[in-house]
Amino acid sequence: MRDATFSRREVLGAAAGVAAVGALAEPRTTLADVAAAPAPGTEPDTRPAAAGGDSPSWVDPAMPAVTHRIIATNGIRIHVAEQGTGPLVILCHGFPESWYSWRHQLGALAQAGFRAVAFDLRGYGRSDAPEEVEKYTVLHHVGDVVGLLDALGVKQAVIAGHDVGATVAWQAALLRPDRFRGVIALGPPFRPRAFGGAVPPTTLMPRNETAVFYQLFFQTPEAEEALGRDIRRMLRSQFYSLSGDRPPSAGGGFPAGMVPRTGALLAEPASLPGWITEFDIDVYVADFTRSGFHGALSWWRNIDRGWELMAAFDGAAVTVPALYMVGERDMLAVVYQQAIAAQSTLVPKLRPAIMLPGCGHWTQQERAGEVNAAMIDFLRRL
Repeated sequence: MRDATFSRREVLGAAAGVAAVGALAEPRTTLADVAAAPAPGTEPDTRPAAAGGDSPSWVDPAMPAVTHRIIATNGIRIHVAEQGTGPLVILCHGFPESWYSWRHQLGALAQAGFRAVAFDLRGYGRSDAPEEVEKYTVLHHVGDVVGLLDALGVKQAVIAGHDVGATVAWQAALLRPDRFRGVIALGPPFRPRAFGGAVPPTTLMPRNETAVFYQLFFQTPEAEEALGRDIRRMLRSQFYSLSGDRPPSAGGGFPAGMVPRTGALLAEPASLPGWITEFDIDVYVADFTRSGFHGALSWWRNIDRGWELMAAFDGAAVTVPALYMVGERDMLAVVYQQAIAAQSTLVPKLRPAIMLPGCGHWTQQERAGEVNAAMIDFLRRL
């Protein structure tokens, strides 16, 4: 399989996440409940961050050890969730995920002596969502994480990312090794010019009379309506169909990354896998309801532009230590098999790749214990 094939079939992700605030009167308060109303006196959705930094912090009763706040950086406001003290680790989510997709890592990293900060990417959750599509390039996202370090008052950090967040993490480490002393990527391997290939990525994406490559579909206005029509069903379908828990006959979600032009995108499961609950789905539903899909889908609407912007760095190497993990049943493990095998040529300090048996696309959620152990071991060896 040639590298161009990988570009045709690449699977990225992204998601919207929840910053849960305040306490409600219900005896059993969930993050999704709290996301609907601000804590008294904080109002994180409407109160602008201070010119030099951030808004008042808040906690939610479901995860009281995690502190939330809104930080002003790179011209927008970003919602962060943090736990622990020590060397900083920045956590970048994928689609359809959020800061909440790192819920299992925040506490583990804090207990290991690190300051873990997960945030909602621009366009998701409580972070700002610029209306202009052109403000969602890979360079905008890299600028956000660099600005986040400045706002947190930290010179250097290790950056970790899953799915879309992994692409952001790789490029942040490539462009600013002075700020990111290590990188951890889950899913996508390192690819030149962020998206790989020798020609604009979308020119290699297949389409026919019955189906279209999902990244082309995500660029259409119809995608926002289709994804938002039944958010709960969409999320339950995504998390199941792309997981390692789907039966072998189910394939890898979208066959070869193709989305049917008519009919349901993915089948909804009767029940969720054991690693995700209806409680978790509530959290994601609340934030997608809050943010919509314009910001998330604008990432794919900038793929060719991002590829063009990264032209000057084609062939450049990631010089900091790196850790790469992927699920054995993640379609990326097959789609990117040659890129995975070859990435060490441009990432000379890459540790041996970790393949997680039986794991699908949602790496840090499906295999939290194994991912935590690998991340902590890597961080302690830096």
